[in-house]
Amino acid sequence: MTTFADMKKSIKTLTLGVAFLAILASCDKNRNHPGYSYFPDMEQSQAYETYAENPVWKDGKTNQLPPEGTVPREMIPYDFEKTDVNRTWAGQELENPYHGETEIVERGKELYGIYCINCHGDKGDGKGFLYTSGKYPYPPATLLSDKIRNNPDGEIFHVITIGFGMMGSHAAQVIPDDRWKIITYIRQELHQ
Repeated sequence: MTTFADMKKSIKTLTLGVAFLAILASCDKNRNHPGYSYFPDMEQSQAYETYAENPVWKDGKTNQLPPEGTVPREMIPYDFEKTDVNRTWAGQELENPYHGETEIVERGKELYGIYCINCHGDKGDGKGFLYTSGKYPYPPATLLSDKIRNNPDGEIFHVITIGFGMMGSHAAQVIPDDRWKIITYIRQELHQ
C-alpha cells in the first residue's frame, strides 16, 4: 500500500528529475543555436527600412524626428550666433578646461592633423595643402599672427564651432571637448 509520504516523495523525485533534465537539455554546447524561444515576436521584432511605411506611427513614416527639446549625446547646445559681438562675448564667457597637460596636447595635435592641417598647415602658417596646391584660392588664416595669439580661447572655440569669414563651421565634425584640445595644442606647440 502506497502511503501519502511515499507519493509525496515520488512527486518530489519526479519534479527534481524533470528539473534536472530541463537543465541538462539547456546546456547545449552549440553557441550558434541559442535554444528555443517561447515569445519569438519579442526576440525577432519586425524591422522597418528607414523610409518605408510604418503602421505604428500616426504619420505612417518609419524615420521620425527626435522628440521636441531633446539633445543628442555629446551635443551641448551652443547659444552664441555667428556675429562679431557674439564672438567677443564667447571669448569672455567660455574658458578652456585644459591647461597644457601633455596627454591633452598630444591628443590636440592628433586632432589638428585630422581637421586643421589641410587648411592651416602643419606649422599653423595658413599654408596647408588645400591652399598650396591651388585647390583653394583664398589663403586661410595664419594661427601664428598676433591677432590669433591675443584672442581668448573662447573666441577660437567660437570660430571652430560657428565659423568665421571663409571658414565654415566644424561643429558637426569636432565635438566640444576635442575643440578645446585643439586650442590647447595650438597654444602650447604652435604659439611658442
